[in-house]
This record gives sequence, C-alpha cells and structure tokens, in this order.
Amino acid sequence: MNTFRGGIHPHDFKEFAKGSPIQPLPPPAEATLPMSQHLGVPCVPTVKKGDAVRKGQLVGEPDPSNPRRFVSAPVHASVSGKVTAVEPRPTPLAPSAPCVVIESDGEDAWADGLLAETDPATLDGNAIKARIQSAGIVGMGGAGFPTHVKISPPPEKKIDTLILNAAECEPYLTCDYRLMIERPAELVEGLLLLAKALGVKDAWIGVEANKLDAAEALRKAAEGKPVRVEVCKVKYPQGAEKQLIYALTRRRVPAGGLPLDVGVVVQNVATALAVREACRFQKPLIERVVTVTGEGVERPANYLVRLGTPFRTLLDASGLRDGVRKIIAGGPMMGIAQGTPDVPVVKGTSGILVLREAEPADWRACISCGRCVEACPMGLMPNEISIACEARDLDMAAAVNILDCFECGCCTYVCPARRPIVHWVKWGKAELAKRKAQQQKQKAS
Repeated sequence: MNTFRGGIHPHDFKEFAKGSPIQPLPPPAEATLPMSQHLGVPCVPTVKKGDAVRKGQLVGEPDPSNPRRFVSAPVHASVSGKVTAVEPRPTPLAPSAPCVVIESDGEDAWADGLLAETDPATLDGNAIKARIQSAGIVGMGGAGFPTHVKISPPPEKKIDTLILNAAECEPYLTCDYRLMIERPAELVEGLLLLAKALGVKDAWIGVEANKLDAAEALRKAAEGKPVRVEVCKVKYPQGAEKQLIYALTRRRVPAGGLPLDVGVVVQNVATALAVREACRFQKPLIERVVTVTGEGVERPANYLVRLGTPFRTLLDASGLRDGVRKIIAGGPMMGIAQGTPDVPVVKGTSGILVLREAEPADWRACISCGRCVEACPMGLMPNEISIACEARDLDMAAAVNILDCFECGCCTYVCPARRPIVHWVKWGKAELAKRKAQQQKQKAS
C-alpha cells in the first residue's frame, strides 16, 4: 500500500468526533482577529478603534512597506459591528500579537460586492490566483502558507502534479474527514480550480485507509474528471507533504528542497473548499471547520466556526469535564499547548484537543537506543540534533540538518528517555534564524 519510510503507528483516536456532523456555531459576540495568521509578512490594520465594519471587509493587509509583502495574506472581518480595539492580544501561536477586535452588532451583514456568484469556468488561471489572494486563503492544515504563493511557482519550476492532502494523519482530528463525507463535490471543484491555476492535468487525492468511506465519496464526486483518488497506509505522518508525495508518486524531495523541486504542489482539503468558495462566491476566508475532541470534553464535535471566535466558546459548546490538564491547538503530535482558553480560532486552527491526563515532563540524557532515528520519516538523526541543541552548539545542529526537520514529533513519541526533542528543534531553529538575521544586519552595515 502507498506509504513512506519511517513513521509511527499511534492510536488515531478518531472515534471521539468522527461521527459528529459539522455543526455551525453562532457568530461570536466579539471576534479577535490576529494580523498574522499565516507564514510570511504580517498584516497591518486597515481599520482603527471606533470604525464600523461589515462581514468580509478587509481589516488587515500585507505591510505595503515590506518588499516581501507578496508572501502574506489579508485578514477580513468575520462579523459585522464596531472595532473596539486594535492592540496586542494572546493568540494560539504567540503570547501577544497585534489584533483587530470587533464587537458584533448582531446583524451579520456582508460587505458590498461579496457573494455575487460567478461561474468558475469563466475564470482563467490568473483570475483564480487573484481571487485566492484577495480572499486571504492559506494552507489550512496548520502550516498557514499563503495559497496564492504556493500556486505561483517560479518559471524554472515546472509543476506537473497537484495533490490534495486528505490523509488527516494527526490523531484525534476529524474536521477534514467530515468535509470529505459531507461536501466531496465541492472539494473536487476546489481541487480542479487549483489545478487550472497551476496549469496541470494530473490531480491526485491521497486518503488514509482508515477513511475508506471518505475515499469512496471522493471517487464518486470525481467520476469523469481528471482526478485520481488513492488510499494510503495508516501511518503517521502520512499527511506530511514530502511523505505523501513519496507515497503517491515515488518522487523524493531532496534535502533542503521543496515539493516544487520535484514538480509537485500539495494542498489541504479545507483549503480546496475555501478556494471553491472564493472563486464561485468571492467569499473571503472568515470561517473554518474545527474539531473539538479528547477525553476532557463531554461532547466531541466538528464545528463550523467564524475566525476570531474564542476557544472558550467552542469548549463551552462541547462541555468541559472536570480535571482538564491540557488544552492543545491542533493535535497531540504537532499541536501547541495553550496557556488560556481565551485565544481566538485562526485560519490554521484545525482542532482543539482537551486532555485530562498529561505525562510528567521529566526526561533524561540520550541513551543512544536509535529508536528516534528509525522512526524519523526524513531520515535524520534526531538524537544528534537534540544533543547539539542541549549543548547550545548551533554549528553542530546545522551540520546534522536540523532545518530539514518539520517537527512531526515521531522522535519524541518513541523516545524511552522522554527527551523533549521537538522542543530542542524549535529552540535550535529559532536561534539559527536569529543568528542569520544578525549576520545579514552586520553585512548590510
């Protein structure tokens, strides 16, 4: 069966929310919209305190003074109402970041010019890219890379294959699964729009074997269209770009390289739906499906939620149990533990995981068992990377290819010494980035 080298086999815990249909939540009374919900250049507010705004209105645009502003994505109001603050607030990704805060007026009125239906067949590739860019669409599997950039490769990169990542390999999460079950035709339409924008004829959908009903729904929706649905082995991280590319095409992305280097672009399920809505209805990205799950909630569910809605609202809807120890934005492998439930849902919030049990954070020195090396899907040596970072040896960390690690967590999962390997990797990457910035600053001066 389609798969890759390395990886692990954790229990998927999909049973918690898999059977829960997507439920729309009411618009929040207050929406907090971070100006950076994507990789690349942060946005700057286009509104000020006291301004009246409508749903879908632009409230943040890429910083016009930044020469790299193309790698960014605008932010839009998810409710109509009044701007009550433009200030730093906690977000799922940062203790404090610039945000636009909107108090809902309860009218939920759209900005003028939106939701006028267009036949997507009338749009050429450039028009599709323009709608995706203006809608603020980013990778919604968690990475948050601006979609219009991803489908605008440099001329020397010849793309011949587009893959829809429908693996959803992260344990507990089921938001993509529900979209595949409930809206397969719309996902296929979004995929074909992306293919048209890229100018490719070969489109794949990769689904893990624990979602055979979703694979069948997608096959029916794709019948008669140039789309190939393939089932992949259930193994984490099957949904990582480089691993999914190898599983389906046997193309290996080189060390330090990108999918573009082997002629492939990968997009997420939720992203494809957002593309379809932007192209057909000129709808900005102002909502997404979020899974709320885990032993710490009474009613695990999949909610359609406006961006800017506090986590607390979703947790109240699902019912928090007593004894909650940890709340994670995302899944248990690559998610980020939260210090407060009052952070907002952002474009990359695929799930909120609530745990009643959390393992102690005690860890020991590396015992050189090699389990992390065997599990690493990138063929790295996580033991050497963590030892280098623990010793604050950035040169050694770079020499053992720390930058090729995408922080899937397989190494930490299998480590019998409970070493926080991914945490060391995050620290090492951040320190290397600081050093590079300092070197560039010194060179410029």
